[in-house]
Amino acid sequence: MNTQPPTGHAHPGDAAAPVHSHLDRHAETRPGAPAMRDSTGIVLDWAGYRAASEEAASLLSQAGVGHGDRVMIVAENCAALAAFHFATSRLGARAVPVNARMKPAEIARIVAHATPRATVYTLAASPDAAAHANAAGADTHQTACGLVGLTSHTEASPEDADDTAVILYTTGTTGAPKGVMLTHGNLNFAGRASAELRGMGPDERLYGVLPLTHVFGLASMLTAGAVAGAEVQLEARFAPDRLLSALEAGVTILPAVPQMHAVLMAHTEAQGIETLRDARLRYVSSGAAPLDPAWKRKAEAFYGLPLQNGYGMTETTAGVSATRNRIGDPDTSVGPPLTGCEIRIADPSAEGVGEILTRGPHVMKGYYRAPDLTAETLDAEGWLSTGDLGRIDAEGRLHVVGRKKELIIRSGFNVYPPEVEAALNGHSDVVQSAVIGRARNGNEDILAFVQATRPDLDTSLLAEFVAASLSAYKRPSAIFVVDALPAAATGKILKHKLLDTFAAEIAAHDAKGG
Repeated sequence: MNTQPPTGHAHPGDAAAPVHSHLDRHAETRPGAPAMRDSTGIVLDWAGYRAASEEAASLLSQAGVGHGDRVMIVAENCAALAAFHFATSRLGARAVPVNARMKPAEIARIVAHATPRATVYTLAASPDAAAHANAAGADTHQTACGLVGLTSHTEASPEDADDTAVILYTTGTTGAPKGVMLTHGNLNFAGRASAELRGMGPDERLYGVLPLTHVFGLASMLTAGAVAGAEVQLEARFAPDRLLSALEAGVTILPAVPQMHAVLMAHTEAQGIETLRDARLRYVSSGAAPLDPAWKRKAEAFYGLPLQNGYGMTETTAGVSATRNRIGDPDTSVGPPLTGCEIRIADPSAEGVGEILTRGPHVMKGYYRAPDLTAETLDAEGWLSTGDLGRIDAEGRLHVVGRKKELIIRSGFNVYPPEVEAALNGHSDVVQSAVIGRARNGNEDILAFVQATRPDLDTSLLAEFVAASLSAYKRPSAIFVVDALPAAATGKILKHKLLDTFAAEIAAHDAKGG
């Protein structure tokens, strides 16, 4: 395999102290300092945070949980989820956080694969978790973090205790569940890297709306807050008015995804709010999707801060690279590798584009109960094949151009969806967009789905707008204005659902000879 030389410098992984040790450290040194608050009204200092995790550990122990067991946590963001996550660490068990908004059949598939010893449901914070708990006949317990449901599974068997801290099941297209095993060392490294990147200290308040059941929220918010001793404000579901209120009430660090920023911009614009004023916010970032220059400028004008970008995935414990730009910097890369991480490009084209490989203490242990899949993804030297396409510029910054599986080949030319999406997002009436390819008549159509500020947006005028910045072969074959794009709880657009979600609209377009 031909590769470009790696960028970045690896060093040995951080000491794999159990993740709950961060709570204990702050509880000993700063017991009364603010540590956690959530949308149910729970407010904890570090002493209370540690006590809540100890209480949760006691409940799990009574349910039979011990070393090597799996504990599923069906939840939305709340203090109870955090407490039970750290409680599994105390018991030498492995947390399996699952978003409560998943369908029962989806959760059942994960249960069958992970075989948890116990399942926890965060009743106070999530109506969906309550519905799952009711269907499962869960017992209820009042805790310091609110009411929770608990079921035990006697058929589960423990495994040899190892350094696995959490198993995260990734969003897939079809097929069997895929559980990513992350170690205590992975989480500690990612949390420390996030805290150092942001310059986080103990006087910070980090806004936590990214789901803790996904790696971005778990590693870059919850673990980073625990490492730095910063307060984390958890929000069960994203709402632009609640985010705006939180920003005005003292949040200092805002990690989010582009879709959240876009919806907030639309919300404030509708209210005639042009800039964020009288706020303590000092760091704002975006991840999980590409940025386009026009949208980046708009966001920076609102926040009055540089919008930092980054790249990562579940298998890399969130972070691989991140920017450290000043406001107004036109850079739309995802930055150089984080300290300790290596990246390189496999089989680069003449333009330097190829699959992104990465290696370092951020890389997962492997896929749970799937050694063959692990071997396909991780080589003997520790390089992880990400499945993403990118290039490294002369300054050592990584540019992600798309997914290997999402690459569109039209009339023999490569079309990268993020480039088309950036052109669409540059229109003042476009909130966000998603572009996919569709095989048709021996070629590939380019289908664009647009969420706009108004439903009557003229697609022919939008097509003219993007034609000014895209070569003919990159221009969408069809543009559909839709109310909302299918998205995961993280806000990540689920492109594999676009064809099914908008099948009627596509069929109508085809019937007209489109």
